[in-house]
Amino acid sequence: MIFNKITASLLAGSIILGIPTYIFARETQSVFQKKTNEPYTSYLKESDIVNSLALLPPPPKENSAAFLADQEAYKQASTLAHTPRWGVAQSDADLSDSNIGKPFSKALGVSISKENTPATYHLMRNIMVDSGFLGTEKAKKYYKRVRPYVYYHTQTCSPQDDNILKHNGSYPSGHTAIGWSTALIFAEMFPQKQDEILQRGYDFGQSRVVCGVHWQSDVDAGRIIGAAIVARLHANQKFMQDFQKSKNELIEKMK
Repeated sequence: MIFNKITASLLAGSIILGIPTYIFARETQSVFQKKTNEPYTSYLKESDIVNSLALLPPPPKENSAAFLADQEAYKQASTLAHTPRWGVAQSDADLSDSNIGKPFSKALGVSISKENTPATYHLMRNIMVDSGFLGTEKAKKYYKRVRPYVYYHTQTCSPQDDNILKHNGSYPSGHTAIGWSTALIFAEMFPQKQDEILQRGYDFGQSRVVCGVHWQSDVDAGRIIGAAIVARLHANQKFMQDFQKSKNELIEKMK
């Protein structure tokens, strides 16, 4: 993910309803295929976020057993290119406003969108920043791990983003952190649907391996960050208020 390609590194400071507002640069917007000037917001401040560099172990070193496992996972996933699973991975890669929450619509039984579920859309959009950017930024910047498609000189399932992503660290996976945070939150809302929701969240992360954008160890680390962010969000009053609004909204749509 490219959350940290932002204007003047990160422009934060305006406050909307007590939520930090972030304005991302054109490079970031191109990765998300953005068609809006709507600023990103989050529930947490940088000082609230778990230190990913301190929490996570270093990524596997080349020629280690763990890196060999990463390479094997990449090779296995590459056999899925241009299959239906590849198409799912392409959709999961899209973090544009128009696709926020949609990967979880089937598992929830509700069509998620800005128009149909505005409270849920707002909740998911904020979590993108908390998990995908703030949660992964320190480790990404420190390790600057080379992504698999760069290592192997191939293309990803979203080649339009390849030139930008190659300048952004691979470890940990921001997409995976977003997907796992989302899955944990929805599973908490609807425990009766937890199997479908958590499977969808797991597959969302695995899509990054299928795409060739991340190593398996990047994805595994992304899930750790996603879980840590959700734990911290439960101590945030605004998040808990929005959580309930979203849950009520989705229950109403399920009737």
